[in-house]
Amino acid sequence: MKKIHILGIIIIAVAIGAIFTTLNNTSTYASFSEAAKEPDSEFHVVGKLNKDSTSVYEPKVDANLFSFYMVDNKGTQCKVVLHKNKPQDFERSEQIVLIGKMTENKFQASDILMKCPSKYNDGKPTASN
Repeated sequence: MKKIHILGIIIIAVAIGAIFTTLNNTSTYASFSEAAKEPDSEFHVVGKLNKDSTSVYEPKVDANLFSFYMVDNKGTQCKVVLHKNKPQDFERSEQIVLIGKMTENKFQASDILMKCPSKYNDGKPTASN
């Protein structure tokens, strides 16, 4: 067998391994109750901030710890612990997507995505003076 054929087989094997690794690391959208059923899996949970509950962020104590309560799209409320600093304009977000795992009745978020309010009203830019 020629060296080029061996090299081709190795490249194909590495590519197949990379594809399987990528497929195993994908997470799915779920609610808090679905995430609680599989605590070892990572999920995306979509919902809104519960503005009636308190959020805790004390950067002088731990700048990489932020906790708050969120209500998912099915109406279930859960405490969320984000191991990053508090995002800017967090309270103004319309929708939140959390990425993480459920542990001990808390959602441990590794990342957060926010849908912020639109800068436009009725298709017209707002005045910014």
